[in-house]
Amino acid sequence: MYKIAVLGDKDSVLGFKALGLDVYPVESVDEARSTLHRLARENCAIVYLTEQLARYMGDELAQYKDELTPAVILIPGKEGSLGIGMGNVTKSVERAVGADIL
Repeated sequence: MYKIAVLGDKDSVLGFKALGLDVYPVESVDEARSTLHRLARENCAIVYLTEQLARYMGDELAQYKDELTPAVILIPGKEGSLGIGMGNVTKSVERAVGADIL
């Protein structure tokens, strides 16, 4: 059975536990990288990743970008949005539609 995980700093991810999601608080980018790879091996369908970690994980995000699972979705962390997630959505829409409609 597939699962949904939330990966980020402790303060940003603990609230998702109340929604029934698996939370993985990490303290460093290296720990986030290894956790992301482990989640991919363990049949995790969706990984919500904070933008604060994602900005340092470009190679890992590129690796999973065209894979079926896990779908890595960027979310704002406790510090707020960095605009990376919305930028990715805009690029995906442009690629699918052929123009920037957002």
